[in-house]
Amino acid sequence: MTAVVLALCSAALWGTGDFLGGLSTRTLNVLIVLFWSQLVGLLGVAVWIGVSGAARPGAVLLWAVAAGLSAAVGLGCLYRGMAVGAMGIVAPISATSPIVPLAVSVVGGDAPTTVQWVGIAFALAGIVLVSREPGGIGPRPRVAEGVGLALVAALGFGLFLVGMAEAAQESTPWAITTARFSSVFALLLVLAATRTVPRVPRRLVVPVIAVGIFDTGANVLFGFAATHGPLGVVAVLSSLYPLATILLARAVLHERLGPTRTAGGLVALGGAALIAAG
Repeated sequence: MTAVVLALCSAALWGTGDFLGGLSTRTLNVLIVLFWSQLVGLLGVAVWIGVSGAARPGAVLLWAVAAGLSAAVGLGCLYRGMAVGAMGIVAPISATSPIVPLAVSVVGGDAPTTVQWVGIAFALAGIVLVSREPGGIGPRPRVAEGVGLALVAALGFGLFLVGMAEAAQESTPWAITTARFSSVFALLLVLAATRTVPRVPRRLVVPVIAVGIFDTGANVLFGFAATHGPLGVVAVLSSLYPLATILLARAVLHERLGPTRTAGGLVALGGAALIAAG
């Protein structure tokens, strides 16, 4: 029961952080939102290392560096996608990221289970349903705004899962901290190269900082959940994070999706859950 509660709480925090990140990016440059939220997260996981007393692993942390860079790209595309498109469309598509580690496993010689094949079919069908613009039937159907960014976000998150699975084998706190440090360092370089000043208006300071706090809290809760129950159950429940984003978009932004898109989002989420469960 403890693992279930922790996993659901991590999903709620992830979804809330994503909502705030997408909302902030409608006003701020996505690089600025990413930098400050990732920096806040870095400080948080650094405290986690101090509390856990975990020993620093060796070369395996190179996987965490790759994971951090992939996560930064994924989050950037997610926030930008939710800034230009409907959150109820972008969020569930980005949640199909488990397809990526599954594909890597297939390349490595591990065949998907029947449940995972069903999950892949559901995820792809859901993406198609949620992506179509109304009246977009024909040889060249119109695609909703933000869908391309959502797909890149799913790829980035999937690669993050692959790298983190390798790096976390020796130390989860160090893996997450290294990933976050690499993303912050990369964002600093991009900010310098583009001469972007990471200035945040006073009215957006709290939401931007909250993005990092919620994201870090979700990571920590997920880590604890994984140690208190079956990883399959924890992975499925935590993959429901877009529901929090969708509900907040509906309550705060009064975002409404038609029945086809709503069904598509739910089907895509169900597919992601089946892939994680398999």
